[in-house]
Amino acid sequence: MEAPPMRTPRNPMTQKTQPIIPHLVVDNASAAVEFYVKAFGAKELRRQPAPNNPSKLLHAELELNGGRVMLCDDFPEMRGGKASTATALGGSPVTIHLTSESAEQLFNQAVKAGAKVLMPFADQFWGSRYGQIQDPFGLSWSLGTPEKPLTDDQLHKGAQQAMTAKA
Repeated sequence: MEAPPMRTPRNPMTQKTQPIIPHLVVDNASAAVEFYVKAFGAKELRRQPAPNNPSKLLHAELELNGGRVMLCDDFPEMRGGKASTATALGGSPVTIHLTSESAEQLFNQAVKAGAKVLMPFADQFWGSRYGQIQDPFGLSWSLGTPEKPLTDDQLHKGAQQAMTAKA
C-alpha cells in the first residue's frame, strides 16, 4: 500500500497556530480522520504516515469548527509496551467540547456515523442545547449551542433544581 502524500507542509516556527490544541491518540488514526470528517465536517489539513508502517499515522491535523485537532495512532512500542488510547485505558476523564450553531445537526451526524449517545441532546439549565457522545475510538465529546445568556442567580437556581432532581 503506497503512503498518501504529506499535505500542507509548514514550518511550525513561522506559522501561527492556536494556543491550545487537543492531541488525540487512537487506534486506527486513518479511520478516526474519516469519522471526524463525516461526523463533524472536519477538514483534513495534514497526514504523516509512519515510515516503517504506512498504515499507521505519526501525525494528522484537522480543522474543526475553526479550531485544530491533532491525532496519531498509538505506538505502545515507544512507551515501554504501554498502550495509551482511551479504549486501552478503559476511558478518559477528558471530554472534548464543540460549540456550534449547528451542534444538534453535528450530534445527529456523529450518531449516524457510529458514535454512542452518552447524554441525549436537549435543553440544559445553563441555557444551552447540549448533548454528549462517545466516538468509536473511546473519546467523549460534548456538543452545544448557546441559546440564552443567564444570570449567576439563574444558573445557581437551575443547577440546584437539576442536581436535586438527580438525587
